[in-house]
Amino acid sequence: MTLIAEIKKRSSHVDAAIDELLPVTRPEELYKASRYLVDAGGKRLRPAVLILVAEAVGSDLKSVLPAAVAVELVHNFTLIHDDIMDKDDIRRGMPAVHVKWGEAGAILAGDTLYSKAFEILSKAENEPVRVLKCMDVLSKTCTEICEGQWLDMDFETRKKVTESEYLEMVEKKTSVLYAAAAKIGALLGGASDEVAEALSEYGRLIGIGFQMYDDVLDMTAPEEVLGKVRGSDLMEGKHTLIVINAFEKGVKLDIFGKGEATLAETEAAVRTLTECGSLDYVKNLAISYINEGKAKLDVLSDCPEKTLLLQIADYMISREY
Repeated sequence: MTLIAEIKKRSSHVDAAIDELLPVTRPEELYKASRYLVDAGGKRLRPAVLILVAEAVGSDLKSVLPAAVAVELVHNFTLIHDDIMDKDDIRRGMPAVHVKWGEAGAILAGDTLYSKAFEILSKAENEPVRVLKCMDVLSKTCTEICEGQWLDMDFETRKKVTESEYLEMVEKKTSVLYAAAAKIGALLGGASDEVAEALSEYGRLIGIGFQMYDDVLDMTAPEEVLGKVRGSDLMEGKHTLIVINAFEKGVKLDIFGKGEATLAETEAAVRTLTECGSLDYVKNLAISYINEGKAKLDVLSDCPEKTLLLQIADYMISREY
């Protein structure tokens, strides 16, 4: 089976568990808003990483499903709040949660996902000490995600951001949840702390590569594939590594921070970033992070799940959206 088919096979179990563990109950609109993005799909990469790591160290899918659901709910909680903060009206090709239910409703929906994630994780059938470790990992991860989001917001008010600052922001905002997924899967699967830490590093490194490539896709993927306005990062004035690298070369981008731009203006900006080498710079750096992450899987014995984890790493920098 292909990687996508293997992920979908496991995702079907995650989706069924979401139906069981996060039912639509009273007040119905709150739970409909909470489930809206979750039910819209998504790639389910984070729960897939968690499940595959657990399987690779000798556990089974069923025993880690609550943890996989918890990680997916945290991811969707961040998306809902990100869209409010970034004033993005489209997510996964649909109106964002705050567009359908208002900002107050979206905040409550995100908060519900956040709190439910910990309630559901606590239901994992495992040694109490391992479940407690996982709760600690996820809670610290959520704090780091907030720190990363704050840094991202702060960058929008500054004229200059360095590459090292960007890397710190991306690690906290994006890659820590991949790291948490891998570490939780390892801990619940019975791995040693050393193996769990190596697998956490796998998640962290591929997560950084994922976000770098995401920044590239924001400027290069068609809107119908991307599911949101192309070049939105540029218009919003986001200091992605592409922009940071271009600014260091003295490149000027007229639509940066402009709020909106025509298709012609966006295409001109992308051409400029391509010609100055900034897009290729970030693509190549993403590849190096992915390769470093793959090397961390050496702690695992050869098995089909290890192969799939290697393929997920490659998928991070080969996907179309």
